[in-house]
Amino acid sequence: MLSRKHRFRGQKAIEYVYRKGRSVRAGFLTVKAVPAKGEDYRLAVVVSRKVNKSAVTRNRIRRRLYEQFRLIRKDRQNPIKYDMVLSVYDDKITKIPPAQLKQTCEKLLRSVEET
Repeated sequence: MLSRKHRFRGQKAIEYVYRKGRSVRAGFLTVKAVPAKGEDYRLAVVVSRKVNKSAVTRNRIRRRLYEQFRLIRKDRQNPIKYDMVLSVYDDKITKIPPAQLKQTCEKLLRSVEET
């Protein structure tokens, strides 16, 4: 589970990221990001019912992605300074090994930091 300080509070904050954020795509994921106004990052994962009808599967995808970003944050020396909304486009992400999923998330994060 993502800690409370890394979660968005309210719909307006997420709408702001959708309006002003830059988009980066890698594999089955797209991230929209804006520089954070606070000290650290905030993250939301959006998994549509079009991806999978089962709420259990959608929540499993969400939890896997939250965990990968938590691990990435723990491994880094410098903090992540972006507010991000991660969108998932395929349920094949449930079958990806954790190491490969972590590489994909790191690639997305590097792309966001470069732009």
